[in-house]
Amino acid sequence: MKRLLNRFFLPLLGLLFAGTLSVAAASDVKAPDALVKDVTNEVLEIVRADKAIQAGDTKRVIELVDAKVLPHFDFRRMTMLAVGRDWRQASPEQQGKLTDAFRTLLVRTYSNALTQYRDQRIVFPLSRFAAADTRVQIRSEVIQTGAQPVGIDYMLEKSEQGWKVFDVIVAGVSLVTNYRSSFGQEISRGGIDGLIKSLEDRNRSLAEQHGLQQGEGGRGA
Repeated sequence: MKRLLNRFFLPLLGLLFAGTLSVAAASDVKAPDALVKDVTNEVLEIVRADKAIQAGDTKRVIELVDAKVLPHFDFRRMTMLAVGRDWRQASPEQQGKLTDAFRTLLVRTYSNALTQYRDQRIVFPLSRFAAADTRVQIRSEVIQTGAQPVGIDYMLEKSEQGWKVFDVIVAGVSLVTNYRSSFGQEISRGGIDGLIKSLEDRNRSLAEQHGLQQGEGGRGA
């Protein structure tokens, strides 16, 4: 699963760059399928033109993600879903630390996907939803030569700030559900504080691998 996510997280990061599109009033918010398609296509153009990203500059990617991306994902909701029923046991302070650590982990783990873009195409099968829906599933597929298409579906919910992603389903496997198993094991061994420590340790390790300062990657609300 980790290899699959690393390989096909690119369109997700494309959606993350939704910060490049302004959301003014509710009446101006794009339909979620149009948002996913337009932003993904726009970001692929950015990647093709950015030599630093193509050369593997992870710090450059993280800077872009920090500046443009984080406000458009509901990381608190994603963390709550990944932690599951144990979320209720966490104090508000612990919940904040969990959210910060999980956000940093996702950003650092998958920013590298943008540096691996070559000639993949993203197509968007029809996604069915009603205009009044506030929670939708938007479908996409990654197409590349010599490989089977891989489905990546985005779960979005409409808020006062517009559409926000709270889960991603890669080849039928939910991102938050995938993490829930390992998070549950960490909590069983060391409680909520044990999970926080485990996430922070993994983030330090990733920071060292990519030559990042401890505070780089994963800032934001």
